[in-house]
Amino acid sequence: MSSMFQATRERGALLLADISGYTSFLQGVADAHHALIVEAPEPPPAYAVLSQLLDTMVTSIAPTFRLAKFEGDAIFAIAQADAMPRGETVLACLRGCYASFRDRLATAGSEWTCTCTACARIGELDLKFVLHHGDFVIQQIAGREEILGPDVNIVHRLLKNHARELIGRKPYALVSDAALAALDVPAEGMLAAVESYDDTPPVPVHVLALA
Repeated sequence: MSSMFQATRERGALLLADISGYTSFLQGVADAHHALIVEAPEPPPAYAVLSQLLDTMVTSIAPTFRLAKFEGDAIFAIAQADAMPRGETVLACLRGCYASFRDRLATAGSEWTCTCTACARIGELDLKFVLHHGDFVIQQIAGREEILGPDVNIVHRLLKNHARELIGRKPYALVSDAALAALDVPAEGMLAAVESYDDTPPVPVHVLALA
């Protein structure tokens, strides 16, 4: 096999941090300022806000987790077996990332010059986390590192969940029971649930409200 297609099998933590509400926020800004967005020589400030928030998120989870990939308004990160966080360290990392996100969002809001209804919704942006643990393959594809495998699919599926039914419209961390056990994450204060998807066994999870 050519070296450009070499892959390594790993086991570790899989983390998604997703900005809630960004798609609708951006669409609202686009609708309110269509002419400006189409004709302006530079991208609208809304895109810069996303970049700043994503950069803050990546910085705040390091070195506990390392970035694997940007996925639109989310980041996908991993912690391989030899560097996995344990216990309260895991939750402290997520809480620290959330606090940094809120601080950066507050700064962005104070710098935002437009006060129209659409732009004023910047403060409604929020953050949710999904944490899973399992096997994955690190594959080099077209010169880029890709993280692949069934457990990678599961952590992405877990973004569609029933957490809101448990805790309401709050920022949260959804942690699979596989991650709870493997990372020794304390479940105190969390609510138990089971998520089901087509073609996969049910996934037991615990949900922690972050605010």
